[in-house]
Amino acid sequence: MKINILVCDWFEDILPPFLPTFPTLIYNLFNQVDATIEYELFDVQKGNFPQLNGNEINLIAGSRAGAYENLPWVTNLLDFIRSAHQAKAKLVGFCFGHQAIAQALGGEVAPSGKGWGTGIRSSQVIHPEALKYFPDGKMYLNYNHNDQVMQLPPEAELLATSDFCPNEAFMVGNHILCFQGHPEYTKQYAQHVLEKAKGKDAELIRKAMESLQLQTAQGATIARWILNLN
Repeated sequence: MKINILVCDWFEDILPPFLPTFPTLIYNLFNQVDATIEYELFDVQKGNFPQLNGNEINLIAGSRAGAYENLPWVTNLLDFIRSAHQAKAKLVGFCFGHQAIAQALGGEVAPSGKGWGTGIRSSQVIHPEALKYFPDGKMYLNYNHNDQVMQLPPEAELLATSDFCPNEAFMVGNHILCFQGHPEYTKQYAQHVLEKAKGKDAELIRKAMESLQLQTAQGATIARWILNLN
């Protein structure tokens, strides 16, 4: 199995000392499930994209940019997503990646009036395919976002929802799988993100920190699901 990681932001200015690169989080996520996976990085902001291969997973990672922004590299990414969908290539989105796939395929992404979503929150799982992996009907993930998918693409099927974010996860066919959350975040990294955000809403940060202690994110379950894409 090979995963092509489309890096949309290296986050170099905010990485903690214990993390050599942001993609390391993604390596560690999938290595929990299968230590034999091969990885290749593609710097999307520099115009680097993988060749479409039906046997490889193309994972679009997070970014501080907006999927609706009129930036050349974002435009190129949306074009790649449409080509991947047409080719039925395996395509996965985390956070910004989830939003970019929605935007590319006819959905709508915008800043949310509900503000910053952070910490661990639960979503209600509503699709039979998702219930295979979350049989109790709840999905817990780490989050760190201000934008949301306001409208799903016409072909999309909603997988999970919450009051804060109605479109938490969706799929298109059997080859596209998207999550607003960050399955790759560890508790340690999530704490670091919140500590770097000091000066923002103190009560929101307190509740988010508390959520990291009270709940366990289910990133490894997401990784297993992704590796089972057809």
